[in-house]
Amino acid sequence: MTALLIADHDNVKLRPATASAVTALLQMTEAVDVLVAGNGCEAVAEEAAKIAGVRTVLLAQNAKLAQELPEVLAYTAAHEAPGYSHIFFCATALGKAAMPRVAAQLDRSAVSDVVAVKGPKTFVRGIYAGALLATVEVDEDVVVGTVRTTAFEPAGEADMPVRIENITVPEEAVNWDASQFVRFTETESDRPDLVSAKVVVAGGRGLIDEAGFSSLEKLADKIGAAVGATRTAVDMGLCPNDWQVGQTGKMIAPDLYIGFGISGAIQHTAGIKDAKVIVAVNNYPEAPIFETADYGLLADAAETCRALAAKL
Repeated sequence: MTALLIADHDNVKLRPATASAVTALLQMTEAVDVLVAGNGCEAVAEEAAKIAGVRTVLLAQNAKLAQELPEVLAYTAAHEAPGYSHIFFCATALGKAAMPRVAAQLDRSAVSDVVAVKGPKTFVRGIYAGALLATVEVDEDVVVGTVRTTAFEPAGEADMPVRIENITVPEEAVNWDASQFVRFTETESDRPDLVSAKVVVAGGRGLIDEAGFSSLEKLADKIGAAVGATRTAVDMGLCPNDWQVGQTGKMIAPDLYIGFGISGAIQHTAGIKDAKVIVAVNNYPEAPIFETADYGLLADAAETCRALAAKL
């Protein structure tokens, strides 16, 4: 059995999620090919060719593939699917959008958000916002799914890079015009990327106002941490949407996560379950996050932020 993994990248660099997905797929199959679909992304393909366990890198380039349209990516992946037993994406926004389209084109069932592998076609995935884990078995010849990459360690670097094969983008992908790319906006920050950061400090409703989140940001800058937040804090307008962590936000797996004023709703804790160490600061002793945390401090969140920043 051989798997096809669609690489996660920005046309400039290969994101770490791809190496973690390779680890997951090697637990399902004997070999992994990586599809790098984009435009002007030869450097990305070269990075993918250096991941240990990868057999071949397939490079598909077209201007429309650089726009992250899930329909175009799905057509390209489905076109390369024949001969593979597993077709997998990283569980990113684009991967979650493209994967079901590939499953529909191949007329196969879809398995989303795999967090553990029990066998070639037996997987563990979260249900009910991660409150429960379900073991599922696929009874079909081809498995199509997504991998929660924070649940797997990244594959190492190979001694020698594997070959890169240029492939043709199918006409149905190039001619797809039902959806159009409008614009791309990106927030620039000197802080580490939230998904790949080793240390994350996050705030919730318990920080109360913008002043509370300001103290959180000062603490983050002191220790070189990324900043996260709950959906409630985002909805209250206390912080931008791209800080959101959880079921409807970003899944993270830092070495250290510190939550300030976060109650611990399952929608949020689903996004931090793979963190190595979880610390919770909350002034409510019955807050559910204390059941998840490795360490807990019963104290006012904003005051604790300011005190820590002052000491550091």
